[in-house]
Amino acid sequence: MQPAAPAKLPRPRIAALILMQTGVVAGLSLIAGVIAGLGPAFSVLTGGLVAAVPTAFFAWRAFRYQGAAQARNIVNSFYKAEAGKFGLTAASFTLVFVVVPPSNPAFFFGAYVVTLLVQWLGPWLLSRPSRIQTRG
Repeated sequence: MQPAAPAKLPRPRIAALILMQTGVVAGLSLIAGVIAGLGPAFSVLTGGLVAAVPTAFFAWRAFRYQGAAQARNIVNSFYKAEAGKFGLTAASFTLVFVVVPPSNPAFFFGAYVVTLLVQWLGPWLLSRPSRIQTRG
């Protein structure tokens, strides 16, 4: 009898999600810059980054471990990553509103919400199509 090989679970496509978020932020900033000018474009950029940077931090911290033997480390890393994400989000909002107040808060919060929606819908948007075999 051979020893059982450890199961290899597919890793989440975190890099693709973060690239998708930054792409949405860049696209929205470009659209806002063309339509409304540089002030609103900068508001969109800062609003999107306030959502995207903590998400990238969470992904970097949370998905460092894999496998059943690392269960305790996985749980600890998720707690630490979520606490860091919350703190980074709060610090980012504070920094933006104190140092560089957005010229258009509607664009700022709109970009923030759209970037979060990309995060929430990301697994669905990035899902691979099923391989259904058809009879020929």
